[in-house]
This record gives sequence, C-alpha cells and structure tokens, in this order.
Amino acid sequence: MKMKNQTTVTEFILLGLSSDPQMQIFFFSVFLVIYLITLGGNIMIMVLIRADSHLHTPMYFFLFHLSFADICYSSVTVPKILMNLLAEHKTISVNGCITQIFFFLLSVGAEVLILSAMAYDRYAAICDPLRYMERMNKGICVLLVSGAWTTAFFYALLNTVFTLKLHFCGSNQIHHFSCELPPLLQLACTETLTNQVVLLTSFVISGSSSFLLTLISYIHIISTILRIRSAEGRHKVFSTCNSHLIVVGLLYLTGFLQYTKPSSVSSVVLDEIFSIQYSVLTPMLNPIIYSLKNKEVKTALRKILSAFRLPTEA
Repeated sequence: MKMKNQTTVTEFILLGLSSDPQMQIFFFSVFLVIYLITLGGNIMIMVLIRADSHLHTPMYFFLFHLSFADICYSSVTVPKILMNLLAEHKTISVNGCITQIFFFLLSVGAEVLILSAMAYDRYAAICDPLRYMERMNKGICVLLVSGAWTTAFFYALLNTVFTLKLHFCGSNQIHHFSCELPPLLQLACTETLTNQVVLLTSFVISGSSSFLLTLISYIHIISTILRIRSAEGRHKVFSTCNSHLIVVGLLYLTGFLQYTKPSSVSSVVLDEIFSIQYSVLTPMLNPIIYSLKNKEVKTALRKILSAFRLPTEA
C-alpha cells in the first residue's frame, strides 16, 4: 500500500515534450499549425456535407459526425498543450485533469464507434447494394450515431467515477503533455487495481466490439471485392473504403499499443509518440485523407470555391 499521510495534491505538473525554451516555441508553433489545420479541415468537411445535396447520404452523414468528433477530440488536449508551452508553470488542477480525461475518453470512444458504423455502412453498400437504403435509412443512421455517443459517455463516466475515488499525494509530476488515465494512476496513493481492471475491461469490451464489427465488415467487403472479375471494378469498389481503412488503422494501432502494453515496457518518449499520433495527428489527418482520396468531396469543394471566384472581365 502507498503512504496516505503525505500532503494532498491539488494540482499536477505536466512534464511532457520539452523544458528547453527554444524547443517549447518550436513545439508551440507545430501544435498550433496542426490544431488550426484540424479545425479548418474538419469544419470544411462539415460545411461541404451540409451545403452539397450530393453528399446527403449515409456515408457522409457518418463522416460529418466523425469530423465533429475529431474537433472535440483535438480540442480536449491541444489548447491546454499550447497554454502550457507558453506558461512558466505547466500545471493543471486535479479536477481539471480528471475532467480532461472524461472528455478525452468520451470523444475518442465516440470516434472509434462512429468508425465502426462507417465500416458497417460500407459493408451494406458493397455487399448488399439492393437493400442498402433499407438497411441504412435515416433512422438507422441517427440511431447508430446516438448509440456511439451514448456508449462513449458511459465508458468515460465509468472510468471517471472510479478515478474520482483516488487520493493523490507525494509526487504531482505527470511525465506526459496531457492528462491520460494510465500515467495518472501511477501517482495515486490509494490502491489502483480496481481502476486498472475497470479501464482494461471497459477498453477491451468497447474496443474489441467496435474492432470486431469493423473487422467482420471488411472481411465481407474484401470477399465481395475479390469476386469482382474486372480489375477496374475491384479498384472502383475498393476506392470507396480505402480512406476509411487508413483512418481506422492509424487510430486502432497506436491506441491499442498505448492502452494495452504492460507498464514494464512503458517509455515516456514512446508514450508521447503514440499519444501525439492518436490524439493530435489523427484528427488532423482524417479530413486530409477523406478530402484527397474522395472524388465527391473534391467535387463539392470545387463547387464551393467556384461560387466565390470573382467574375472575369468580358
């Protein structure tokens, strides 16, 4: 058991990234650019989907909500990172830290489940196209997105409630650039076995269920694609889901490694690299991937841009 007679911690010091002032300015510039691209890219996707009637389909309905989740996802951590990079004292209150963890788990949980819904949508479109509109009617789409946010809410709430029961004393230094549950549990003075079990169990249940839904959907999709005789036909069908596969791979791989690796192989640098990938870079890359690899989105963007062009002289 850890000692309980030490001074109660009221705030944490975030030691992530660098203590070198010049490197902090460099990191601030990089993260600011990433955040602006994230906001701009995802807002652009949402505006295009709302503005162009050709994008009023189930696939783009889910993409709209994925972009919203990305904005929430990035905004939970990046603004605080930017503030701390400029601040002399890189602190966050205990309640602020736990609040950040709650919204982080909420947004990442919703993102993963929305990606699973998108995989099911691609399965319905490719493997059962005749019944696609019946399978993916507006009510089903709204239900899937609502279910994603509701499930993510209870996942975040469950882990947060158990975190609130912890007592923190002694060291208040978190070797990370934001509040995440695994490094926070290492600072608790009370027993954290229950928290670790709840975190791992809830992560495995929610993560594995969404991963299995995505995996099964793509097993059927790939099987269907392989039965298409022409290479051109296979390429055309696969092009409708390869963007989604890239996004899923980026998020699942780094998130899975971060939250399931044993503490014996934990490394501050490795943890930060994984976290930067899934919490900072992925929300920025999603709109770029979907924009550059999606003809319909590019067409909608060209329409919007052409509408704002100045008329040429006669």
